[in-house]
Amino acid sequence: MSTKNQIDTSQWVDQYSDALFGYAYYRLNDRELAYDYVQETFYSALKALDRFEQKSSVKTWLFSILKRKIIDYWRQQEARKTKAVSKIVSNQDQDTSWVEYVTAKNDRPEVEIEIENSELRSALMSCISGLPEKWKAVFVDKYIDEKDSEEICNEHNITSSNFWVIIHRAKARLQGCMKENWLNN
Repeated sequence: MSTKNQIDTSQWVDQYSDALFGYAYYRLNDRELAYDYVQETFYSALKALDRFEQKSSVKTWLFSILKRKIIDYWRQQEARKTKAVSKIVSNQDQDTSWVEYVTAKNDRPEVEIEIENSELRSALMSCISGLPEKWKAVFVDKYIDEKDSEEICNEHNITSSNFWVIIHRAKARLQGCMKENWLNN
């Protein structure tokens, strides 16, 4: 088990805040909210430092904390929408509203959903593997390994503008591939 003394937290903000902010802003599309969630991530990590087992890097651990916080945020937003609509369309004769009744009921078996997710993942990985090698490496570094853009540019010896061109072209190619191999099935 690790202790706080074994992990140097003094450089976390300098090392990880830009990458965490970029991730949060991309998912929340709100600068202030993204800043708040990055701060909450650091705060939660410091509170839970004694439980960090170091089975992953600090960066990966921080990202997992942030991802959970963002997922919780979106769940709360969805719950608020459902509750507001529920009040409008509630049945006076029933204990629950029509919206709550319908959204609580899952028409698709869990196995079917899991199979679809597996097929989607397989199609996506197939499309990624079809990218030109440099595009694939840059795309995987950015969106799967979640590396910082500057770090990727340095590793692949490319300029920032070249990086964004590669990302744009890779996304466009992946979109076409997914339409062909997944959406049309």
